[in-house]
Formats: sequence, structure tokens, C-alpha cells
Amino acid sequence: MNLELLESFGQNYPEENDGTLDCITMAITCQFNRFGTLLAVGCNDGRIVVWDFLTRGIAKIIQAHVHPVCSISWSRSGQRMVSASTDNTVSVWDILTGESDQRFRFPSPVLKVQFHPRCETEILVTPMRHAAVVVTISEQPTTSSATASSPAAPTHKIVPLDDEVRLQQDKYFSNQNDPQIVATYDTRGKHIFTGNSRGKILVFTNNAKGFKMVSEFKVTQQGSTAVKGIEFSRRGGSFLVNTADRVIRVYNTKEILELEDGTDIEADQKMQDLVNKTMWKKCCFSGDGEYVCAGSARQHALYIWERSMGNLVKILHGTKGEILLDVVWHPVRPIVASISQGVVTVWAQQQVENWSAFAPDFKELDENVDYEERESEFDLEDEDKSVQMDEEEKADIVDEIEVDKNVPIPAFCSSDEEEEDKSALLYLPIAPEIEDPEDNWVPGVDPSPSEESPHKRERGSSNYDASKENASPKKKKPKTVDIVLENAPTDEVHPMMSKSSSKDKSSLGSKRQTGRPKGKDKGKNK
Repeated sequence: MNLELLESFGQNYPEENDGTLDCITMAITCQFNRFGTLLAVGCNDGRIVVWDFLTRGIAKIIQAHVHPVCSISWSRSGQRMVSASTDNTVSVWDILTGESDQRFRFPSPVLKVQFHPRCETEILVTPMRHAAVVVTISEQPTTSSATASSPAAPTHKIVPLDDEVRLQQDKYFSNQNDPQIVATYDTRGKHIFTGNSRGKILVFTNNAKGFKMVSEFKVTQQGSTAVKGIEFSRRGGSFLVNTADRVIRVYNTKEILELEDGTDIEADQKMQDLVNKTMWKKCCFSGDGEYVCAGSARQHALYIWERSMGNLVKILHGTKGEILLDVVWHPVRPIVASISQGVVTVWAQQQVENWSAFAPDFKELDENVDYEERESEFDLEDEDKSVQMDEEEKADIVDEIEVDKNVPIPAFCSSDEEEEDKSALLYLPIAPEIEDPEDNWVPGVDPSPSEESPHKRERGSSNYDASKENASPKKKKPKTVDIVLENAPTDEVHPMMSKSSSKDKSSLGSKRQTGRPKGKDKGKNK
């Protein structure tokens, strides 16, 4: 796919439904890798389904957790992934092998996990009703058994809280007034932005020496509104804050970092649904940072604003009655993936066929026209041609065309990089299905023909038996490391579980019945 041919002028936002991705089970959360070639989907049965987004096929299925996956994040190179489950565990995965490198258990439910944007040995974990935690993990194990069996011991640091909030947490850490902390890395991971239930944003430097507060400001000058989410744009130097007052505020990152103590700042843009006063479930930037997309918490509806002007340009409506769970924008293309009713819906631009772009002399005709063929037009040698070409005309004919393939694709490079990451994992190798195996071949005993071939590639499977491919009984499971956090609530239930346990239980059961047996019914009809 030619990323250089992306239209730089005109609208770059999705306009219509472009199909769905059915993960067999209920999808809960999804995340693109940095290049947009792979889409990881966390499901309610604990599996992580990795889709090849170009072919729209399943590239790998990882049996990640026993309980539902609530948050996932790719590393910068795309070779590792971190996932969090509702059973308070966080696991780091090797994408190629589908095996877990390390596993951590937290005392309270984990709401969000995020890989450091530049460093593959650091993750940011946001536990429920507790300050955010930065966990330093070991590097990706190599093929040697010595390094794989004895990784470095993980360490963790707690991101500081505001003084008012810290007093509140120490005094009422078991009460409902406990702060709800939201934390995220900035674009390059140099700073950590945190927001609390009092509407305050704190910015800390993130380095080996520790955390130092660089800036702080309140989202609203009058009163306080809880911060629900902070999202950064890949390009453009902006970030947005989703608050409980149903307003999305966009700020300039550089202005916030240079903010003096005690000074208030107004948002560059404020975006909201003035008619319906919609509460926002999830917000995100487009890949170029020119648009902001927000998913409604009430229904399957996506609102898209232009960031520079703040005007609403498009509303995408899904099926009525569905509740939105997650929204992500493709890192490079004007494509949005949303999750509702356990299915991933893809939204894209309308494709208009423009044949004149391929052939400049192409003309579209309203009706058929008889073509008058010239004499000797389709002859191999023109017998009537008597005029010889001049030497100057012969010199103008170019025999050789040089193609430079080493030019890096700008969409895959950051502003401070000159070339692409050579160690990046763009695609997953897929083993082909064997429809007609060879004679006298016993499955499970003899090696498959694909394994014997010299073109054998890494593990992976496009069919649903990929889970068997990933399960390797020979390798020991990683030891679970307990992360000790003081004053962390131990009796809390993940909000996803508390919601589904009451009213959504019956609806989830009906969704499974409608989503799963389609293939079975087809088989019976046959």
C-alpha cells in the first residue's frame, strides 16, 4: 500500500461503515501497533486476537488470561505487548512466539496499562483508586536459556500525587471519596501526565533520578470536574482531556510544559455535543492530529471534530441500542475501529473510482461509442511508416529507470528520526492451512509439510487453531511477581465486572447466542 499517495488535501476522516471483524468471542478493547499494520483485540474470555489489518484476517490468537482483558498496549517496535486483566494481573507478551515474558499481580484492579513510547523496558500501570505505577521490566529474552530463565528483577516506582489528594487518600483510602487517577505518557515518554477526580492535571518528568513535577493546572477554574481520560496526538504537539462535565478540551503540550506555577490556562479548543449533552466513553486523535474522534457512552455513535477550528464535521451512527466500549484511530490512514456488542466495526472513507488517475487520456463515456480503428494501428510493424526518427529523438528515449527503495516512509518515522526502525515488526508470518495432506501423514506425530519446507517461517496461524500453536507445554510459565502497594484497596471489584454482573449479564448471554452459533447453523443447514 502506497502511503506516499495518501491525499494530503481535502477531508481525511472516515465517512461510512467498512465492515466488521468478528473475533468469535466478545471483543472489549483494541489497539493498533505504531504502523497500523496489526490490530490487537482483547476479548472477554482472556484471549488476545491479533488481526492483520491489510488482509483483514486473524494472524495470531494468544491465550493471554483467564478473565477478560481490559487494556492492551504495543511496544514501540511491535515485538512485545502488555495486557491487563480484570483479575488484577498484568502480563508482557512476545508477539512472535505468543508466550509471556513476565507477569505481575497487583492488589487492586488495573484500569489501564501502557508501554513507554520509546523504551521497551518500562510500562505505566494505572491501578484503581491508587496512584499510577511505573514498572521497570527486563529486556526481551534472547534464545539462550540462561537469559530467558533468569531475567532481571522488576522494580516499580509510584508516580506522586497532588498534596490535597494525598491527604485525602491517606485519610479516606477506603471511602468513596478516594481519587480516581488517570495517567499517560506524553508522545516521547519524557513526561507523565496525571489527572485526578478534582480536575487537576499534574506533569512529571520521567527519568532515572525520579519524578519531578514540572507543571500543574486545573481544567476548570470554577468548581471541579473529574478527569476521565488524557490522550496525546502522534503529531502536532497537542493532547486532549476528557472530563466528567462532558467537554473535551484540547491543549498545546509545549504551552503546558512552560506554564508557570499558579497560573491558569484556557484550552485551545472545547468540543462537546451541545444538543444531547453526550457523555464521552473514549476519545482519540487522528494519525496526523488534525481531527478528534469521541465515542458516546450512551450509544454506538462517533463524533469527529476538526481540531484547528473546533467544528463538528461528521457523526457516524452504528446499530441502535448498542453500547460503545472502545474507539481507536488508525495511526496512518483515515480509518477508525470501534467496539460495540463484542464486534469490531471498521469505519473508512468512501472509495470513488478515478480511472483518469491511472491513464491521463482516459475518458468516461455516458453511452457506447463506435471506435474507428486507424489503418495499421494494431500491426506489429507499421508498414506505412517511412519517416525515420532523428538522433535527438532516440536520445530522449530512456532505457533504464532507477528506483530508490531506501527512502524511508515519512508516515512511519517520527519527527526526530531520519530512518525507519529496522527491528520493527510490521507483519506476522502465517502458516498456510493444509487442505490435502500427503499420504501416510499422521497429524500430531509426523512433522507437517510446512515445517519440513525450507521456507518455514515463525509460528502463527490464520485459523482458529492458532491457540494450540501458541500453547507450548515444554516452556515453563513465568513466575508471577506481586507488586506491593501501600494503602491500595484490596476489596475493590473492576468496574467492568461490576457492570456486567448486574444488568449486562443477561444481555451478554444473548449476545453470545447471537454471535457464536452462526457457523454451527450454517453447517446444519448444509
